[in-house]
Amino acid sequence: MLTITRKLEFDAGHRIPDHKSQCRNLHGHRYTVEITLVGKVIEAEGNSDNGMIMDFSDVKTLAKQHLVDVWDHAFLVYEKDTAVRDFLASLPDHKTVIIDRIPTVENLARIAFEILKAAFTDHFGTGLHLHKLVLHETPNCWAEVTDD
Repeated sequence: MLTITRKLEFDAGHRIPDHKSQCRNLHGHRYTVEITLVGKVIEAEGNSDNGMIMDFSDVKTLAKQHLVDVWDHAFLVYEKDTAVRDFLASLPDHKTVIIDRIPTVENLARIAFEILKAAFTDHFGTGLHLHKLVLHETPNCWAEVTDD
């Protein structure tokens, strides 16, 4: 199996409302997302993508459009965390992303995988698809989601 991986970074805030320690407080992270794609190598003479699974700049463009630019400098808040949602709603023009799960790195990785899976599925008719997504919350802590 031949894969390609593109890494991107973004900053976002969150909190884990019921956490037993400091993660229950509002805080932020410099997230790193690694996007691994599988597909056939394009073999089309004269095509800009000839010899590639997908051009890395195109991977970046799609990932930014569907995920990174949406989450970058946003506060990722659980839909049932009404205290924080009400507070964020009181801030004019605040960038808030409401999600249906508590924003742990595990849940954020699963949501990111769902979003990007749709964006990359068979983009070129070569069987291209998202194989794995790794989301680093810190340099030492991350979650991985793979396509089964």
